[in-house]
Amino acid sequence: MAVTPADVSFPVDEDELAPFGDQRHAGATMRNTAVVFATAIVLALAGRLTAPLLIDGGRWQMIPLCALGAVFGTLLLLECCGVVRWWRRAAWRRLVVGSALVWLAISVVLPLAFPVFRFPEPSGPHAVGTMTYHWVDSERMERFTATAGDRRELMVQVWYPAKSDPASPRSPYVEDADALVPLARLLGLPGFVLGHVQHVVTNAIPRAAVAEDEQSYPVLVFSHGRGSVRQQNTRQVEELVSHGYVVAAIDHPYAASGVVFPDGRRAELDLRMLDREFADSMIPYLAQDVIFTLEQLALVNEADPNGILTGRLDLQRTGVFGVSLGAEVSAEACRVEPRLRACLIMDVWIPAEVIRDGLRQPTMFMSRDAASMRLEGWSESVIEEHQSTNRAAFERVRADAYLVSIRGTFHQDFGDAAFLSPFTSELGITGPIDGARAQDI
Repeated sequence: MAVTPADVSFPVDEDELAPFGDQRHAGATMRNTAVVFATAIVLALAGRLTAPLLIDGGRWQMIPLCALGAVFGTLLLLECCGVVRWWRRAAWRRLVVGSALVWLAISVVLPLAFPVFRFPEPSGPHAVGTMTYHWVDSERMERFTATAGDRRELMVQVWYPAKSDPASPRSPYVEDADALVPLARLLGLPGFVLGHVQHVVTNAIPRAAVAEDEQSYPVLVFSHGRGSVRQQNTRQVEELVSHGYVVAAIDHPYAASGVVFPDGRRAELDLRMLDREFADSMIPYLAQDVIFTLEQLALVNEADPNGILTGRLDLQRTGVFGVSLGAEVSAEACRVEPRLRACLIMDVWIPAEVIRDGLRQPTMFMSRDAASMRLEGWSESVIEEHQSTNRAAFERVRADAYLVSIRGTFHQDFGDAAFLSPFTSELGITGPIDGARAQDI
C-alpha cells in the first residue's frame, strides 16, 4: 500500500513550532518597525524645527517644512498602526508623495528667496562699534500725539571706528522684527515677511573700544525714509565708519516704521505721514530731530554715559545724509543749521524753501533718471517734480555741488533692500541695476 504524506504524522512539541509560526509575521513586523523608526525620525525633525518657531518666533520660511514633517509623520504613524492603509494604495501613495515633494520644494525655495543674509565686510581699515542712546527733548512738545505734556523722544544708534576684536559677538541688524511690519506693508508685502530680519547680524561690535589711530573722528547724522527704520542703510553706514566716520542714525518716532523705547513703549508709523501735504508740513519739525541730535552728541563728547565716546567726536566736522523723507529732512536741516558742514540728499524732491534759500554747504544730490522712475511706475507729475527740483536746488547751492543720476536704480536701491532677497529686482522692489553695483556706488 502506498503511503501518502497525509498518512504520516509525528509527535511535535508546540513550543518547537513557535519560532516557525513567528517567522510568518517577521516581514510585517520588520516593516512596522521601520515605519515606527521613520515616524520617530520625521516627528523628531519636525519638532526640532518647530521648537524655535514656538519659543522665539523663529523663521516663518521654515513653517512649510515643519508642517510637512508633522503631516507626513502622522501619516506614517497611522500606516504603522493600521488605522489608514494609504501606502498600499497606489493612488493614495502617489497623492501623498507628490504633495510632499511640492511642499518640500516650497520649503527649499522660501529660505532662499528670503534668506538670513550677511552684510559684506566693510572695505576700510577700521572695525565698527555701535551703541544706542535714548534722548528726551524736554524743550519740544511731541506734535504727533494729542497727550498734553508729551515731549519729543528719540532713539539714536551711533556707529564709530573701533578696535578689531574677531572674537566679540556682532550686533543684530534689527532687534524687534515687529517694528518692521508697517515697512513690509509699504513695500507691498505681507506684514510678517520681514520677520526673519531679526536673525541677521551686522559687522558692528556692541560697545567696542574706539580705534586709537585718531584722537577724534568726523560725525555724520543719518535720517531714514518714511516708514523705514534707522538701520535701513546699514551697509552704507558700516562702510563709512570703516573709513573713519562716526554715524548717528535717528529713529524718527511716528515717521519710522516702529520705534521701541527702553521701557517697551512703541511709537508706530503715523498714517498721516502717508499724506503728502501732512508729511511736508512735518519736515521742519523732523529737521529739529537732527539739530537736537547734534546737541546731544556734544554732551556725549563731553561725558559719554557709556564711558566710550568722550572726547572722540570731532564736531567741527559734521554732516548729514538721508534717503527719501530723510533726504528732505537733511536738506531742511542743512538750510537752518550752520554747524552742518556737508549734505548728501538721496532720491527725493527738494522742498521749496531749500531751493529758494540755496544751501551753503557742499552738497551732493543723488538720484536716478526719468526713464528709471518711469520704469518703476511713478506718475509723470512726480517725475517732473523730482527731476526739476533736484536740478534747481543743485544750481542754487552756494558751495561745491554734485548732481548724480544712477541709471537703472529704483527708490529702494538707495538702502539695504537688495539684501532682503535675491529676487527684489524681479519683484519690482529694486531696479534692473545689479544690487551689488548699486551698493558700491
